[in-house]
Amino acid sequence: MTDGQISNPTGRLSLHVPEPEVRPGGKPDFSNVTIPKAGSVRRPEVNENPEAMRDLAFSIIRVLNREGEAVGPWAGSLTSEELMEGLRHMMLLRAFDSRMLMAQRQGKTSFYMQHLGEEAVSCAFRKALLPGDMNFPTYRQAGLLIAGGYPMVDMMNEIYSNDADPLKGRQLPVLYSSKEYGFFTVSGNLATQYIQAVGWAMASAIRNDTKIAAGWIGDGATAENDFHAALVFASTYRAPVILNVVNNQWAISTFQGVARGGSGTFAARGLGYGLPSLRVDGNDYLAVHAVAKWAAERARRNVGPTLIEYVTYRVGAHSTSDDPSAYRPKEESEAWPLGDPVIRLKNHLIRIGAWSEERHTQMEAEIRDTVVAAQKEAERHGTLHSGGRPSMRDMFEGVYAEMPPHLKRQRQQAGV
Repeated sequence: MTDGQISNPTGRLSLHVPEPEVRPGGKPDFSNVTIPKAGSVRRPEVNENPEAMRDLAFSIIRVLNREGEAVGPWAGSLTSEELMEGLRHMMLLRAFDSRMLMAQRQGKTSFYMQHLGEEAVSCAFRKALLPGDMNFPTYRQAGLLIAGGYPMVDMMNEIYSNDADPLKGRQLPVLYSSKEYGFFTVSGNLATQYIQAVGWAMASAIRNDTKIAAGWIGDGATAENDFHAALVFASTYRAPVILNVVNNQWAISTFQGVARGGSGTFAARGLGYGLPSLRVDGNDYLAVHAVAKWAAERARRNVGPTLIEYVTYRVGAHSTSDDPSAYRPKEESEAWPLGDPVIRLKNHLIRIGAWSEERHTQMEAEIRDTVVAAQKEAERHGTLHSGGRPSMRDMFEGVYAEMPPHLKRQRQQAGV
């Protein structure tokens, strides 16, 4: 077609609806995912101008190569002891997921959401933060709590909504909350936490505090208005916040191309707002930690916010209410080219002589026993259909500083 030539000679318009490369029954195809060689993506200075690092929004930062070696300018941010701890956190989260998924199938809770395949994102990120920093997560960042040392029994109590539930049965299962552990209350409404994270970070800066915030969002929810509002405020006021986009390829039944639009990558959306925008291999524990640490340092130096896209894959269903076999090939997760985050870190530790298959098997057994013991303790307080439940009086408390008259009357009528 030459200049001035009409590309639509009929004059009739047609609507473009993005479609995934493959549907159920087809052969998985990730040929469109360009994966640079591990260690090949440069590491800019923390205070580098966003305009000078536009290229990082279209590449993928990787540290671990196919042989399990840590290579390139982003390597070296963690010791072998810290990496072994990280491996344990990911394995703990995976075992926790397995038990809670089984509990849902047994009717002990109404709902659950797995992290399978995405464990490195939240577990590694958490280790780049300091006490007092605040995460504004989605429902798939329980690794922030696991890696932060939050009691698993309390997480299970919340899932079961029993009488020991720290949230008194007020939240849906997996919508945790803990100010002490830097985990803002998870919202069931998509994207609301993104603008809240920016606002919290702005407040921290106004107080001349030292604490930073981190906002979390899934690829599908980036189509929400709050995503863009957050980027405007973060850019304008240089808020000390890290804006994380977890691109796990699929929303509940819609592939990432619908929410991404024509931007090419989710990270590229940050460029229009003047934000430094990076893409990282979300299944590479070392790469996630290195990029998170870089972004956290940038925020603490008062240089400004960073947008990070984690390229990963949701292996499990979106939730226990979802059947992924209806919209993607069953073999697709096995074909994902960035591999399994647990296996990749295990292989790296074996490569450097800090780990072995025998120690890994032993840790799997120890973690399984730990999770089972925590589950038994939680179930002594009750599950969804048996045992203790939060008191009805909890509905009336902890909402108002001074209870209004109409609620006092209702509580009196309820006899609680």
